[in-house]
Amino acid sequence: MTLTWPVVLAVLFGALLHASWNALVKSSTDKALDTALINLLASFLAIPLVWWFGWPPAQAWPFIAASIVIHIGYYVALAGAYRHGDLGLTYPLMRGSAPLLVALSASVTLGETLSPLAWIGVLGVSAGVLILGLTKHAFDAPRAVQFALVNAVIIASYTVVDALGVRAAGGALPYVATLFLIDGWPFALIVFARRKWAVGPYIRKRWPIGLGGAAASIGSYAVALWAMTQAPVATVAALRETSVLFAALFGVWFLKEVFTLRRAVGTCVIVSGVMALRLG
Repeated sequence: MTLTWPVVLAVLFGALLHASWNALVKSSTDKALDTALINLLASFLAIPLVWWFGWPPAQAWPFIAASIVIHIGYYVALAGAYRHGDLGLTYPLMRGSAPLLVALSASVTLGETLSPLAWIGVLGVSAGVLILGLTKHAFDAPRAVQFALVNAVIIASYTVVDALGVRAAGGALPYVATLFLIDGWPFALIVFARRKWAVGPYIRKRWPIGLGGAAASIGSYAVALWAMTQAPVATVAALRETSVLFAALFGVWFLKEVFTLRRAVGTCVIVSGVMALRLG
């Protein structure tokens, strides 16, 4: 399997979608409730997808079950990271660390060996992501850093599990549709039980935005898992983390943030890493 330009462009589009729904969560007043709402709405959006594409084969179900359990931890850590720290810190830290963990574990779990140039690409994307996010004040929020680093391990874990699962399923769409159909409920029910009377008014206010985030979440992960059936998992995982670059650009375009020298350097390093991944 090789990383072709069509796969590269598809994963970059998925990264754009991923940055979009994470920005929506960060913009909310209740990040745990917003995360629960987005994932619950994604479950409803997955119903017609399952009806259309069908259930995955039996050999994929153990991976779906494992992924659902891991994703509960992901949502908890994600909400915690966003509660204690800025998007500009937590998002790059957890997304920039995960590809390295995926690359290190892929040789054992998936039997994939990266070329030296592909390793340079993985390291380049990860380094660029961290340059974008980490400043001299990065560790002023230790709780946010802790949540982000834990989530990096969780992200790497579900990436490998879902890569194995989608390959066992023989196709991405039945696997993704089934995963989202079930995955949205456990975390949502936990959060709704804690928020109680606040849930109804919040859903009525945020559901249009949540619906957009749910569609972006499904689309982003579907593209990523499809790409993992076409190219090495570690290269796709690294390429997907260019979502951090899109998040930084959102800040410049929509929030009028300054495009600093650090952001320029990080952008150049990420682009160089993407090129190395493609050539590797």
